[in-house]
Parts: sequence; C-alpha cells; structure tokens
Amino acid sequence: MYLENLVVDAAQPQRLGRFWEAALGAERLTDEPEGFETRVAVEGGPVLDVCFQRVAEPATEPPRLHLDLAGGTRQAEEVERLLGLGARHLGIGQGDVPWVVLADPEGNPFCVLEDRATYAGAGPVAALPLASADPDRDAVFWSWLTGWTATDGDAPRSLRHPSLRGPLLELSPEPAPKSSAKNRLHLDLRLEAGDELDGPDGIAAGIAERGGRELHLGWGDLPWRHFADPSGNEFCVLPARS
Repeated sequence: MYLENLVVDAAQPQRLGRFWEAALGAERLTDEPEGFETRVAVEGGPVLDVCFQRVAEPATEPPRLHLDLAGGTRQAEEVERLLGLGARHLGIGQGDVPWVVLADPEGNPFCVLEDRATYAGAGPVAALPLASADPDRDAVFWSWLTGWTATDGDAPRSLRHPSLRGPLLELSPEPAPKSSAKNRLHLDLRLEAGDELDGPDGIAAGIAERGGRELHLGWGDLPWRHFADPSGNEFCVLPARS
C-alpha cells in the first residue's frame, strides 16, 4: 500500500480546490462541480493528490488532521500571498508562537511554519499533523499502512516517505478523544498489485490485528473500503490499479 490522497470535505469543491491548488503550486487533475483534484509532487519523493469532495454538512468538530505549510525564510511573504488568495487569520488560542495560523475559504485551519531544518526537502506541505490517543502505537500502525519510516520531528512520533523527502506525517497528542463526527480531512491508501495476493479481506484483517477497524457506513457498493485507525481517525483503502 502507499499513501495516495488527502481528501477534504467541501461545500464548494471547485472554489476550495482552486484555492489550495494555488496555495500549493499543484497540478490540476480534475475540475468538476462534485469533485476537484490537484497533485503535489515532490522531486525525488512522494506524490500526494489533494481531493475535494462535496459534503453538504458543515464541520462540527475541531479538525484532527490539518496541513502545515512550509513558510521558510519567507514566512511573512507566504502568509501575505495566502491571504491574497482568500485565506484569513484565525485565532485558536495559539498564543505567542513562531508559526501563523490561517483558515482557508471554508474555515479549515492550517499553519504556515517558520524556517525549520526538520522540514528540509518537504516541498510546499511541511507536515500532516494527525491527532492520536497514543502516538507510539499509531506510528507503528501508520508505518505499516504507508511504508513510511520513523524520523526525527517536532511531534512525539513522526513518519516520512522512505526517500526522506516530502511532508512528515506527525502523530500528535489529541486534545480530546475522537467523537462520532466524521473527520473533515482524511487520508486514502492505495493497494498495489502485490497487496492483492492476500485480497482486500486480508488487508482488512491486518488492519484489525493492529488496532484499527472497518467502518460499515451504509453508502452502497463502493470500490473502496472505509476504516478507522486505533484512535478513530477515518481513512480509506482503494483497490489496486488495473
């Protein structure tokens, strides 16, 4: 398996997708009223597709997954550029910190980081912080899912693509246990041909053995399957490409 998508629920997928495409300098893949996709490719590292799907219900809970953008030595200029694209400043009780918290056009929080050696070679997305009830446990789980390996970072546990390029997946202590509300942002994994030798049920069994669980949402016959990690964060497993 490999990490393929960051999926964002959106009231207006095209509007939000175009904001993030410009913010990340990404390459457009799909531009439809119900779904917008754009691709972030890090030279010598991973490719991450950022997908925006229409969801009518507004977010009701604080996000458990968000983006940290690489501001670097031009942090102030990057913040101004993002504000010009439609972001706004956001106060979430962060106090006096060296990073800047913004919200995208639909109110999703994200951060613009100051220059940090930790994120050298990350590309436009420095990190994907994910709320965790047990970062040590969840790092093992997500490393098995993605093939990403442990790396030094600012979170209790961080993972990175084997190339040591691209964003860090940061397992950060959760401020509160996961509620029943669906995460506004989630990750998609893609099976590879070799993974299919065990079949989708074998992958599901491996997820369960490591503390995750399958979710049965009653959304009909879909080609992908829904799961939750040991801390309750939703993710999808997509079939191998033919």
